[in-house]
Amino acid sequence: MSQDSDRYVIAPPPQAALAVAGTSKLFPVRRIWCVGRNYIEHIREMGQDERAPPFFFAKPADAIVPDGGTVPYPPLTRDMHHEVELVVALKGGGRNVSPDKAPDLVYGYGVGIDLTRRDLQIASREVKRPWEIGKAFDASAPCGALRPAAEIGHPARGRIHLTVNGTVKQDGDLAQMIWNVPEVIAKLSEQVALAAGDIIMTGTPAGVGALVPGDRVVAEVAGVGRLGVTIGPPAV
Repeated sequence: MSQDSDRYVIAPPPQAALAVAGTSKLFPVRRIWCVGRNYIEHIREMGQDERAPPFFFAKPADAIVPDGGTVPYPPLTRDMHHEVELVVALKGGGRNVSPDKAPDLVYGYGVGIDLTRRDLQIASREVKRPWEIGKAFDASAPCGALRPAAEIGHPARGRIHLTVNGTVKQDGDLAQMIWNVPEVIAKLSEQVALAAGDIIMTGTPAGVGALVPGDRVVAEVAGVGRLGVTIGPPAV
């Protein structure tokens, strides 16, 4: 045991991390922030007020599942949904970041799937309780390898889509975001101090739907990357 480990009364948990495409390096994940209501057609399909601004919720960093992984079907639900999203990984942070400075904080981009226990989320919403039970469960944040912004720039348009067992379920374009990435970073930094290692899942286009054990889910953002996971049986 290292000298640093001797400081803790239990072993520190492993550092959550994302792969960096084309390298053996890892991006350490500090926090996962997610944007709600950022594609207007998804707002409509969920029956929400399309005039309301997006808002933010969180997932635990250890909810990440890497490309090629298996997601155990979660307990307490019969209605787990897929939501494909562009992931933004930050190399810097701060408070009250201006939109024009926000791109300087971005390390890179990836593809994520915001898995949601929709029945529990809706039940919580109806009684005005927090969404964690519907959003922040184990293995609820599959994320693919990051592509550095130094290589691909800052994508503002391009196809974002998801298939289940080879059938397209979600199909949109990054240009359909109500708030673009710099605006999302700026707005989030008004609420919390952002820092290197934070990742942001930026919302999903229309077409969300239920998954069942055995489903093969593939998500892709043009010019950014591809992510595939399998929905497994419930964990025992």
